[in-house]
Amino acid sequence: MKVQTIDVDGAPALVVLPIDEWQAMQARLEELEDIIDGRSAQEEETFPAGFVDRLLAGESPLRVWREHRGMTLQVLAERCETSRQMLSMVENQRARPSADLLARLARALNCATNDLHDTRT
Repeated sequence: MKVQTIDVDGAPALVVLPIDEWQAMQARLEELEDIIDGRSAQEEETFPAGFVDRLLAGESPLRVWREHRGMTLQVLAERCETSRQMLSMVENQRARPSADLLARLARALNCATNDLHDTRT
């Protein structure tokens, strides 16, 4: 690769290279960006249609997420340091979770707290 360096105030500031080498570098950069984008897309979580259908039908978001993660009420309660009865009451709209409990639930279920907000009323 033929590169010419141009100094400004005694320090390297600019590089000049043949256009064909520049174009080859651009092509390689685009390929690398595509690879990174592909890997990022593979890391994103996807959800089965049944999961989405249950949420759209108005089912308890906490119940849908809990079952999607394969947890019983007891297991989730233990992970969140609360009672199974409390979680049952939240799932059935007989109690509202505190902000602290909501944060613990989101951590245990690996989702955002907003994903657990129950909009049924």
